[in-house]
Amino acid sequence: MKKAIVLGASGLVGAQLLQQLLDSPHYTEVLALVRRPLDVQHPKFKQVIFDFDHPAADLVLGDDLFCALGTTLKKAGSKAAQYRIDCQYPTELGAIARQNGVQQYLLVSSVGADAKASGFYLRTKGELEEKIQALDFPCFIVVRPSFLLGERSEFRLGEKIGIILAKVFNPLLPRRYRGIQAAAVAQGLITRANKGLSGMQIVENEDI
Repeated sequence: MKKAIVLGASGLVGAQLLQQLLDSPHYTEVLALVRRPLDVQHPKFKQVIFDFDHPAADLVLGDDLFCALGTTLKKAGSKAAQYRIDCQYPTELGAIARQNGVQQYLLVSSVGADAKASGFYLRTKGELEEKIQALDFPCFIVVRPSFLLGERSEFRLGEKIGIILAKVFNPLLPRRYRGIQAAAVAQGLITRANKGLSGMQIVENEDI
């Protein structure tokens, strides 16, 4: 039995990860490092209000680290702030986790992630993948979903419109770029976390 650590548990995929980890027989404890308390009650659940700018290393303890941290440029307010949340925090917490003996890092990235991409978002995701790979976890699993489908706790007009369009045009798109349910992304990560895999594994949208 294992202990899971979750980063980004309040987001679309993170919330699914949290619920599915709590339901999973593979984990006896699920720890969420959060900035604000979550309204979740479960015997296996523990949450810690965490300062991501001044991380307490002794709190990052477990077996599998699941990272679904991410924000939008609009919400972050600047590219520098978005980079800090999307890349700096996951890398710093990954380094601490590796030092503390965490065995697996399981990352929600993005279709098209590439450190050499011209676009800021995909370049940031690509850089994050490279930084985590360099930490040399025994197992590093990356899923690269396309447009995420599901109900968020916060309203995003553009995303609501995108979901409607995705449902209409999904069948016409190549499988790599079709919208995917956040629950399926979470399930894909948890399943692979318990397959005894090793090294870096990249899972594209169509294979999740």
